[in-house]
Amino acid sequence: MPWMLQAQAPDSSAQRTRASFDSMDANRDGKLSREEMPERWRVNFKRVDANQDGAISAEEHETVLKRLKQAASGKQNKPTNRPLPLEVEAKLDVPYANTDHPRQKLDLYLPKQRRTEKALPVIVFIHGGGWRGGDKGAGLNHLARYVQSGDYAGVSVSYRLTNEAQWPAQIHDCKAAIRWIKGQAATLGLDANRIAVWGTSAGGHLVSHLGTSGDVKELEGSLGLHLDQNSRVTCVVNYFGPENFLSMVRQPSTVDRSGTQNYPEALLLGGPVPEREQAAREASPVTHVSAGDAAFFTAHGTKDPLVPYAQAEEIHATLQKAGVPSLLQEMTHAGHGFRSAELDKRVAQFLAMHLRGVKSEIDTTPIAAESR
Repeated sequence: MPWMLQAQAPDSSAQRTRASFDSMDANRDGKLSREEMPERWRVNFKRVDANQDGAISAEEHETVLKRLKQAASGKQNKPTNRPLPLEVEAKLDVPYANTDHPRQKLDLYLPKQRRTEKALPVIVFIHGGGWRGGDKGAGLNHLARYVQSGDYAGVSVSYRLTNEAQWPAQIHDCKAAIRWIKGQAATLGLDANRIAVWGTSAGGHLVSHLGTSGDVKELEGSLGLHLDQNSRVTCVVNYFGPENFLSMVRQPSTVDRSGTQNYPEALLLGGPVPEREQAAREASPVTHVSAGDAAFFTAHGTKDPLVPYAQAEEIHATLQKAGVPSLLQEMTHAGHGFRSAELDKRVAQFLAMHLRGVKSEIDTTPIAAESR
C-alpha cells in the first residue's frame, strides 16, 4: 500500500515535497507523529520510520516519495486507492459545482444489487487533513461496507484546500455537494430526505457544520446548478472534529496555536483565531446549533493531541441543550484516529436508525480503542 498521496503520485519538485511534509506537520516541530498522518497512511508508519524513533523526518518522507515515483514508472496520475468491491459500481470525479475545478468533484458509489425498491438513503464522507491536505479517495474505505450491503448509496467529496481558498469556501463546496445529491436524487434513485454526513478531523468539522448550519442562508454560497435545493442533512457522524475555534485555541494540545500564523485554523481563517474572531465564530459549528438540527454521533479520543477531547464534550452539551439528539462516544486513551469493531457496530446502528428507521438502543459506554 503506497505511503503518500495515493490518489496522485508525488511531484519531482523538492519544493512540492517539502510543502506536502509541512502541510501535515501540525505542531511545526519538523517531524510527523502518527496522529498527524491521514488515517489511511498510518498502517505503514513503522515501515517509513527508518530509524524507528517514533517520528517521520523530512528526509524519511522524501525517501518514500522518491521510491513511489520510481515505482510509478510513468503512471503518476493513476489512482492507487482501495480496489472497488465487486458489489459496487462507481461514478468517479463527478463535478458538483458546475466547474472544472479538480477539488470540486465527488465520487458516487452505488450497490449493483439494491435490497429495496425504494430510493436509497445516502452516506456522504468528507475527508480530513487539516483543511490543507487529503482527498476524496479516502471515502471508499469508510463507505464500502455500507454500499455493499445494498441498503445505502455512498458519496465521497473533495473540497478546496487552504492553499488556494480560505473560509467559507470549504463549507460552500460541501453544501454545493449536498445540493447536487438532492438535485440528482430522482435520476439516481436516491432519497433526498435521508442523507448522513460522516467526516474525520477537518472533515468532522465540516460535517458538524453541515449538521448545524442547514438553516443559515448566509453560509449556503451560490455554487452549482441546484440552488433550488437546501443543504440540510439528516444525521452526522463526527470523528474528532474541531467544534469551537475560540475555545480550542486556549486548550492544551501539541499544536502551537499561540503567536503563530501557520497552524491549521489560522490558515483556514486567514489569520490567527484571536485576530479573526468573527470568522472563527462563524466557522465554529457550535455557533449555529439550534432546535431541529441533524442528529449527531460524535466519537473522540480522550488523548487526542491535536483536537482536544473537550471539543467533543462542547458540541455534545450544546446540542443537548438545544434539544438536538446527540450521542457522545468516548474513545478512552485514543489519539487523533482510532479503530474499533465495537465503534463500527454502534455507528452502523446510528445510521440504520436515522436513515432506515431501524429502532435501536445504542450503547455509548466508553470504548478502549486501538489508535491507528
